[in-house]
Amino acid sequence: MDVHQAVFIKSAVKPKDFPPSALPEVAFVGRSNVGKSSLINVLAGRKALVRTSSTPGRTQLINFFDINGILTLVDLPGYGYAKAPPDVRKQWGPMIETYLAKRENLKAVVLILDIRRIPSDGDLDMLGWLERYAIPPIIVLTKCDKLSKNERGRQTSLIAETIKRDSAIMFAFSALSKDGRDGIWAEITRMLEIGI
Repeated sequence: MDVHQAVFIKSAVKPKDFPPSALPEVAFVGRSNVGKSSLINVLAGRKALVRTSSTPGRTQLINFFDINGILTLVDLPGYGYAKAPPDVRKQWGPMIETYLAKRENLKAVVLILDIRRIPSDGDLDMLGWLERYAIPPIIVLTKCDKLSKNERGRQTSLIAETIKRDSAIMFAFSALSKDGRDGIWAEITRMLEIGI
């Protein structure tokens, strides 16, 4: 996809503060430090649309980004370990679940998993939420450049077994080489049924 416009719209916590929901939305979610910000930046073709950080849990709000005036990418807070105040961390679960349950124009969620790690309880809980609210997941395995081809195959099979999904529907991605970008965009546009 050729992204000629990628603009930050706003940050919000509660549904009343979300931007008007005219455009289809694709949300991005994953464990803290899984490479979510880097993935969004590569998809958007921008180096710093979303601020990246080596500190897990930097995203503490729901952030909305307009892409080409035809869809919105939504950056949800990372779950799991985070160097954020406990009261802030406690708000994340309800904030994310409220967004998933009530956002009518949410069409898909990109669930991001680190290919080097076994999916956590948080990852499995997120898949459960997506099933409960009938939101189709796009499963992306990040940091693929850090493993050999053989290791990548083994880890992909292990992850598929853990989350009970077919490994063929998972997208391998590297922020370094940008491998996987086109395939992820193709799946997003297929799910949204929009021609780009």
